Amino acid sequence: MANGQSFWLNVAALWSEYGPSFLRGAGMTMLIAVISTALGCVIGFAVGIVQTIPADRREHPVRCAVMRVVRFVLGVYVEVFRGTPMMVQAMFIYYGLAMLWGIYLPMLPAALVIVSINTGAYMAETVRGGVLSVDPGQTEGAKAIGMTHFQTMTSVILPQAIRNILPQIGNNFIINIKDTSVLSVISITDLFLSLIHISEP
Repeated sequence: MANGQSFWLNVAALWSEYGPSFLRGAGMTMLIAVISTALGCVIGFAVGIVQTIPADRREHPVRCAVMRVVRFVLGVYVEVFRGTPMMVQAMFIYYGLAMLWGIYLPMLPAALVIVSINTGAYMAETVRGGVLSVDPGQTEGAKAIGMTHFQTMTSVILPQAIRNILPQIGNNFIINIKDTSVLSVISITDLFLSLIHISEP
């Protein structure tokens, strides 16, 4: 019993001394995760939808050429940010931009940019997959009644695709809660860094 009481007394003492720091770190983690997931979803939806826009070379050769360039650029963005660690992205965006081009971002905006564009790259593939998962007959039927591509996407395809996309949005939110720990490389005091400070002698 004495050992049990000693344990809880130690917990109470630690909480009274470090509780505010712990809560601030947890709040920063949740703030970054919530805002970055929302912004990442917007980026992902925009990129994913653009990648699914059809372009017929015979009917619109110029439009087709422009879309190829746009898709190439978006493809590079997706592959780079999906294929490199977020820690490397954080170092480049926060320190690299300042060293190379003199662009100095405050820590919190930099953290939001880093996690948002990383999330956007993953969400882009999720959205593209969700759109392609809808039966092609839905698109053909919409075109048959004279709907434009924009009308088809907003009124027919996306409402069905979102059902398949929602679980991944939840997964990305959970991943972002965990991945905020790598932002310690740019001195963001999130939950992880707060615990590190608490554990220091």
